[in-house]
Amino acid sequence: MNDTAVHLIWFVGAMALVVSSLVARRLPMADWIKMALAWVAIFGLVFLVIRTWQLVA
Repeated sequence: MNDTAVHLIWFVGAMALVVSSLVARRLPMADWIKMALAWVAIFGLVFLVIRTWQLVA
């Protein structure tokens, strides 16, 4: 398995956890969209922190 496949599997698994948590809460669509955007921001921030740390090290 190459590195890209591992990252893709991790990303799909992480997104499955996020989507399942949002669906389980049975929120109105507007709240669902706000929470989804918050999750995207969280994952984006984590990605940026890890990428910056890799570039510095």
